[in-house]
Amino acid sequence: MVSVKDIAAKCRVSVATVSKALNDYSDISEKTRARVKAAAEEMGYFPNMAAVALKTNRTYNIGILFVDAANNGLTHEFFAGVLQGIKAQAESMGYCITFLTNRIGDREVTYTEYCRNRQFDGVIIACIDFNAPQVLDLVNSGIPVVTIDHIFHNTMSVISDNVKGIRDLMEYIYAMGHRKIAYIHGADSAVTQARLTSFYQSGERLGLRIPPEYVLECEYHDTEKAGECTAQLLDLKDKPTCILYPDDYTAIGGINLIKGRGLNIPDDISIAGYDGIRYAFIHEPPIATLKQDVDAMGKEAVIHLVELIEKPKTTLKESFVVEGTVFPGRSVKKLL
Repeated sequence: MVSVKDIAAKCRVSVATVSKALNDYSDISEKTRARVKAAAEEMGYFPNMAAVALKTNRTYNIGILFVDAANNGLTHEFFAGVLQGIKAQAESMGYCITFLTNRIGDREVTYTEYCRNRQFDGVIIACIDFNAPQVLDLVNSGIPVVTIDHIFHNTMSVISDNVKGIRDLMEYIYAMGHRKIAYIHGADSAVTQARLTSFYQSGERLGLRIPPEYVLECEYHDTEKAGECTAQLLDLKDKPTCILYPDDYTAIGGINLIKGRGLNIPDDISIAGYDGIRYAFIHEPPIATLKQDVDAMGKEAVIHLVELIEKPKTTLKESFVVEGTVFPGRSVKKLL
């Protein structure tokens, strides 16, 4: 392994000069700094992270807290996309990521205790019950935190534009001629509240009548419950012409029920999902959905967390919104 001494010998300068050059100190010339950095890169030098941690009081390790209600783990396609963005951005900024849990060996600990034990510089929290006591304890622990798709008053957050997402979907469905639009929404959360409010706002703006029986609740990713809700809507005397689902997985549950009744999509009933998972694009017909920019969400989370870690006194704890785009697919029939 190449050391600072090796670089100093090659450049014929002192170890102190190499250290100053690599750490961008101002009391050496630009020419010397450039020469030292070029030599370091040429020789394949990597800083000793243990030494860096001692000097900077940082470990360059970010914790990831992810526990989804459906227990999908890393097969959760939305989070897998976010995680890929987190990983790529963290690596580019010199940080590594570690999943955090509430166990150390055989001993159960709080999330905060785990973070302090592992000396995380900061934490990204996604897809979890944000009202759980351990999560609230972590958020209020003083450890730098960025939440994904949830807003606390004392943390930074990166959220998808759920209001605009539903509005864009509703406007697309309306433009296709539909006036009877039902919505099977997710379980209560900040995301659901934003989407449901946007659904009603969009309906009012478009002049739609939304009967109470057109709005049902289903846990995210619960395909079985989605099928039951779909059956309820199809059994109505005045049934909708289009059903909007909380995510693409629940849309699949609806599709299974619809096909099981011998009905055709979109000729007999139109549907739309949310998230933009790969299956939505390859299903026949392709499912109309709101494709979230999960890669951008992951990258934004890391950028703002590192800013909070490295510049805590000058970084505002704000919310950053990432927009998605409507993928029209062919699951919404044109009525006009």
